[in-house]
Amino acid sequence: METVAVLDFETTGLSPSWGDRATEIAITLVRDGQVIDRFQSLMNAGRRIPAEVTQLTGITNAMIAAAPPVAKVMRDASKFVGSMPVVAHNASFDKKFWEAELAFLSIPSLSVFACTMLLSRRLYPQSPNHRLSTLVQLLGLPNSGRAHRAMVDAEMAGHLWCRIQQDISTTYGVQSVNHKLLTRVQKVPRVKIPALFKFG
Repeated sequence: METVAVLDFETTGLSPSWGDRATEIAITLVRDGQVIDRFQSLMNAGRRIPAEVTQLTGITNAMIAAAPPVAKVMRDASKFVGSMPVVAHNASFDKKFWEAELAFLSIPSLSVFACTMLLSRRLYPQSPNHRLSTLVQLLGLPNSGRAHRAMVDAEMAGHLWCRIQQDISTTYGVQSVNHKLLTRVQKVPRVKIPALFKFG
């Protein structure tokens, strides 16, 4: 079975292009519906965390001051992921920070990202919104704890990824629902999904 790395960042803000940096990363390795390994760390990138971000995440400047340097954490995270395909909820956000933090270290980012938010918009149009916490509640998935901490969100995104695979398999009779297939599904309109499976 395929192993994917489900990744989540907490950050000082919305975009590395505005000077924002990562403050925490968590990665779960998911295979055959099970978490088989985990990586998590706060990191110190030398940026202060705004008060509103601390209120959202619970991560304080004191916690970051005591955290390991961003360079060490990101080198370790890059080795942990290796060449595995990556999954994230709202992957465009996490992908930007993953690539930006690795670029500071001159480490190429070769990972292909699948997005559980884009997939959920196509598969669960009945959801009032497609926030991770809303989808977890709607689908009755395990809730690991406080949202907006990296490991909690990575674990919940992993549960959502497995549910998406199950629902695609059940709905469309597809035996092997892998990362490559789902990166195609997330790019097509909902009405075209049946044709994607029918014609490959």
